[in-house]
Amino acid sequence: MKIVIIGDGKVGYKLAQELSAENYDIVMIDSNEKKLREAIDKLDIICVTGDGGSVEVQKEADVPHAELVIACTSMDEYNMLDCLIARSLGAKHTIARVRNPIYYRQIDLLKEDLHLSMAVNPELAVAGEIGRLLLFPEASKIETFVKGRVNLVQLPVTEDSRLVGMSLLEIYARFQIKMLVCAVKSGDQVMIPGGDYVIRGGDRLHIAVSQANTEVFFKLLKQKKSKVRKVVICGGGRVSYYLGHQLCKIGMQVKVIERSEDRCEELCELLPNATIINGDASDHDLLLEENIQEADAMVALTGMDEENIIMSLFAKNQGVPKVIVKVNEDRRAKMVEEFGIDSIVSVKAVTADAILRYVRARGNSRSSANIESLYQLVGGKVEALEFIVKSETEYTNIPLKELTLKANNLIACIARKRQIIIPGGDDSIQVGDSVIVITMERQIQDIRDILL
Repeated sequence: MKIVIIGDGKVGYKLAQELSAENYDIVMIDSNEKKLREAIDKLDIICVTGDGGSVEVQKEADVPHAELVIACTSMDEYNMLDCLIARSLGAKHTIARVRNPIYYRQIDLLKEDLHLSMAVNPELAVAGEIGRLLLFPEASKIETFVKGRVNLVQLPVTEDSRLVGMSLLEIYARFQIKMLVCAVKSGDQVMIPGGDYVIRGGDRLHIAVSQANTEVFFKLLKQKKSKVRKVVICGGGRVSYYLGHQLCKIGMQVKVIERSEDRCEELCELLPNATIINGDASDHDLLLEENIQEADAMVALTGMDEENIIMSLFAKNQGVPKVIVKVNEDRRAKMVEEFGIDSIVSVKAVTADAILRYVRARGNSRSSANIESLYQLVGGKVEALEFIVKSETEYTNIPLKELTLKANNLIACIARKRQIIIPGGDDSIQVGDSVIVITMERQIQDIRDILL
């Protein structure tokens, strides 16, 4: 599959990195020749220097024969124009990154008029992720499947957790709840564990559990944090707007600190139920003045990773129970984890996951199961995929105990109509099911890829 990426920013580079590793034929367009040379040095891709809105440049990148064109420059208008030109030249499918709330509210109309296959709003997606973490503050990350009916929860195990010293089989027997530990990060080791695995303090568990049972699970752990009511958001960008809007709707007290006076005035109109403070959120005296120590949660969402890290460390030091930090640079994200801040979000990662999900779905359109969702876990070492089984095949209607899976693969959950099944050996996969697969392999395109 030939894929053309327009824009060599953080998102464009990550997509080129992921897709070229999966042996897609990647061409990247950007007007910055220096950045393209760096990309060529590190990745197995072709680069074309120029404006992605130029017909000549798109022809040079062979857009007329492209299966997919992804426009992810920093300007929504350019992205939509680039996709319109690409479709006119013959590209089969196009994806545009559209971040402006005004445009996104009418995205269905724009998609139809511009013939977009998909529009990605990364800031809205990240705001949704943060919102879930504020509803379940014990988790450090929550991914959703089956249209929000199944959660994949990342849980850091503290030294005093009642889980420490228990095997997974003991946990399942004691809790009597439909949940499954799908992956474990213990120190530098990542694994898909068996039932005899004994949990240690410091482990990070990835647990599949239904939305209905998520709160029940945390109550059984007896480590439920107090409910989040007061939230301080540092930075007043698009993510902050989307997040503030969501939190105000469910009755949380929201305070946004933004250094731009003009942006503060905009936010006062956009978020009438929130408190908007004009000031520098990296000023510790200002945070103390705004009673950061009384907040239930602090979310660092400025455009600078370094500022977000410093603010989050200060909030943690002041005893804020839940701290969430936006970090886009992968190396810095690993550093933040070592500092003890559990919840890290990345606009770049959310965007890349959404587009990779679409690309994989296109690639497996002739398979027995379509890819509906895809998330990368533990720094990309584990993937969680949701397949929708669309036809009878060699693995349907057969008890799972009679199927032999390859090592480091797991069928974590089956959703059948209104039923959520954490599968046992007697359960089977049927046509129409949504099946969540956890794998440490790359490039899984179909459920049969995990079977021996």
